[in-house]
Amino acid sequence: MDMLHAMRAFVRVADAGSFTAAALQSDTSTAQVSRLVSELENHLQARLLHRTTRRMALTEAGERFLEQCRAILDQVEQARAEAGGAHLIPKGHLRVHSTIGLGIQLLATLAGRYNEIYPNVNLELLLSQRQPDPLEDNLDVIITLSRELPDSELIAQQLGTVLHVVCASPIYLRQHGAPKAPADLENHKCLRLADPVFSDSWNFIVNDAELPVWPGNTFKVNVAEAMSSAAEAGMGICMLPDYVAVPALQRGSLVRLLSHYHLHEKYIYALYPSRRFLDAKVKTWVDFLKQELPQAFEGYHKVLQNPEYWA
Repeated sequence: MDMLHAMRAFVRVADAGSFTAAALQSDTSTAQVSRLVSELENHLQARLLHRTTRRMALTEAGERFLEQCRAILDQVEQARAEAGGAHLIPKGHLRVHSTIGLGIQLLATLAGRYNEIYPNVNLELLLSQRQPDPLEDNLDVIITLSRELPDSELIAQQLGTVLHVVCASPIYLRQHGAPKAPADLENHKCLRLADPVFSDSWNFIVNDAELPVWPGNTFKVNVAEAMSSAAEAGMGICMLPDYVAVPALQRGSLVRLLSHYHLHEKYIYALYPSRRFLDAKVKTWVDFLKQELPQAFEGYHKVLQNPEYWA
């Protein structure tokens, strides 16, 4: 027996005052409505209605059950409307995971601006260097950095292009000089980023061909901001994503090296489980990032082209 279907039939009978009137309201037969109510009474082991050939009335048990039925059916309808409207109205809890650098430099600020537009969304931003499992970690969206489209069953939306630059502090350069070509890095102290996104080699593009360089292993850390701090202290030469490098370049604590050589680009993706019946809070967050992040990266790229910040 479909319990909710039978409860709805019982409420209609109680409201309409007869099986016939309830059947007309639900576009079904009187016999069908009577059968549903009888099955409900058998299931509950209680009589809900007194029936005679002339009239019908609720029993005491029926009156109590009717009140509970109304409350339950109202809650079911509210839940249906809530779930059905989730793809229309952005609201509720939105859990987003990102790498630490992206989260600190960009997403935390953008989250505040998103919340001004969609105040009914409570955004939780989780930052770590690991690659999470969206289902196991109960995540709505993962923001990740990759050289190519991640291989997964998740939907992926490209949000922007990240450039990488080689940098060192003025302190280091006064003591050790600046490399003139990628091969010169082998004679310098180089800082390494220990992250799954980055390979051990620094891959330059020279004459449309890839030129890998394996710098030394003086210092290794898994967060780009920590590596930037080490480079600013004069520890050595580092390769940084633009969103970490640009603030240090503008402060003058780092200088861009090998500016006429290009490193492989990487791409930011938003990953989420499904496009079908996509929740409005997920859609609006991803659409917001697709609009805002390219503008932010365009600003970084303009700074990188400025000779003022080159060695």
